[in-house]
Amino acid sequence: MLIAILPNSPDFFASSSYKLLYIPSCNLKFKIVSLTNKIINAKIPGYQDLQQILINSTGKIEQIISQNEKLLPTTSTTIDVEQDWVSLGGIDLQINGALGLPFPELDETSITKIHEICQYLWQQGIDAFLPTIVTTSIDNIQRSLSIFHNLASQPSQQERAKILGVHLEGPFLNPEKRGAHPREYLLPLTIENVKQVIGDYAQTVKIITLAPELDSTETVIPYLKNLGITVSLGHSQATANQAEVAFRLGASMVTHAFNAMPSLHHRKPGLLGAAITNPDVMCGLIADGNHVCSKMIEILLKASQYQQGIFLVSDALAPLGLADGIYPWDTREIEVKNGTVRLRDGTLAGTTLPLLVGVKNFVKWGICDVETGINLATIAPRKALGMESEILGNCGKDLLRWRLSNVEETSPNQQDIELGWQRIIDNE
Repeated sequence: MLIAILPNSPDFFASSSYKLLYIPSCNLKFKIVSLTNKIINAKIPGYQDLQQILINSTGKIEQIISQNEKLLPTTSTTIDVEQDWVSLGGIDLQINGALGLPFPELDETSITKIHEICQYLWQQGIDAFLPTIVTTSIDNIQRSLSIFHNLASQPSQQERAKILGVHLEGPFLNPEKRGAHPREYLLPLTIENVKQVIGDYAQTVKIITLAPELDSTETVIPYLKNLGITVSLGHSQATANQAEVAFRLGASMVTHAFNAMPSLHHRKPGLLGAAITNPDVMCGLIADGNHVCSKMIEILLKASQYQQGIFLVSDALAPLGLADGIYPWDTREIEVKNGTVRLRDGTLAGTTLPLLVGVKNFVKWGICDVETGINLATIAPRKALGMESEILGNCGKDLLRWRLSNVEETSPNQQDIELGWQRIIDNE
């Protein structure tokens, strides 16, 4: 039987629908499904060989089949991604603000700006995120939690990153490792203080960063786990033994590995050493090249089996999306220079680089392959938060296409290699 080959369409995923038929009189089998769009010649993380992605009339990814499987010719719009990688968008589990709005300083007038941030993050390749509230007054925390609680309960909107809940980074941090967190708002780690901070918003708080050595009763982590909150260790002086106890009690994550914790040492492995050797613990990592140097990132990735133990975070602050310069931050000022944020005394405070810049850096630095880099920003954070990471069933409009450029066939200069991405489906 002669099978016509679908030409590439110049129309980028225009809406149409078709039926694929099964013809019993030949040896070829054809999938039966009502579709709108089809992506062909795609590399997909977790799949071998090239694949076809079939998107149904509701916009959901219905099937992924081998590129070798033949499909009947139809009027469906098709895009050939030419062996580029295709993935879900990123998930950012630690982002402190954007477009000039710090998440710990919200009021009712902030809602419009938050919607703008959700749209901006989607344009930056982010499908969903946890707004992060750093150490501040209990009143500020409660006000921000209230606003995010209301927003997170609203139906998802297309072309906007979804708010998954909130990451509380503090106020239960070790003063010696507080970094840029204001000392005056740090609190002792007790169940009573936790109740005061969280209030009625336990279902909204998805992650809380704390220093486990502050709780000699060993009761707070089990309490938080029973509330369904993921406990992440950070801004801590915990020894390896103290961290191991915290992991046994239910902590399962580490906040920005290497930063605001003791360094790895051959006689004192510390919190990070305990985390790396625990297969049930995942570590967030900032890959801007300033928080952690590329060689230490390479060591961490290899020791942690890459996405099995590490996920990328941006740790971006409110000037994300704005130009370099000096900006207010609580009662202080921060200076943004080339995407790095510092207090005026030089203390490292965060970044203004979007999450997916970390993936591009991994490839430029030559410390992992493209698939692994993509996984660290898309699949690994979903796994860390207990989300579904399978591409099937997700919205086709959320898919990213990743393409390498400046790649020579022989002896490429790694620093010249660029990994770019774009949303695949045009929303026109």
